[in-house]
Amino acid sequence: MIEKPLPFDERTIREIVRDYPTPFYIYDESAIRASARRLNQAFAWSTFKEYFAVKATPNPHLLKILRQEGLGGDCSSLAELVLCERVGISGEDIMFTSNETPAKEYLRAKELGAIINLDDITHIPYLERHAGLPELICLRYNPGPLRE
Repeated sequence: MIEKPLPFDERTIREIVRDYPTPFYIYDESAIRASARRLNQAFAWSTFKEYFAVKATPNPHLLKILRQEGLGGDCSSLAELVLCERVGISGEDIMFTSNETPAKEYLRAKELGAIINLDDITHIPYLERHAGLPELICLRYNPGPLRE
C-alpha cells in the first residue's frame, strides 16, 4: 500500500480543531492541483476535456481550483448548473448529464451553452420541444452485456 503523508503534523491539526467547529473537511490545494495537472498531462491531446462530477463535492472553492486547472464541471441538476455558473464555469466547460430531467433544467443548460448528454436517443424530441437543440449533444452508449 502507498503511504500518503498528511500535509501537516498533529500539532497543526490540534490547532485547527481548536479554532474551527467540527466536523470539517481539510483539502490539500497543492495536491488537488498536482492531481489535476497529472490527469491533464496523461490525456494531453487537443480534443480531450475532463469534467469533474460536481455532485461528488459541490464545494465552490474546489470547483474554482479545478476550473483554474482546466477541468470542466459535470452537472446533473439545476443546483449544480447554478454553482458552476457562479464559479465561472460555463459553455462547453459544462457537461449536463441528467436523468428524468425537467424541461427548465434542459433550458438552463442550453442557456449556459453546456454540452447536453442524453441517456437515450428518444430524449432528443423532448429536448427539442422544451429547450431547442443545442449545437452539440452527446449520448450515453451502453453496448450491452459482454458476449463470448
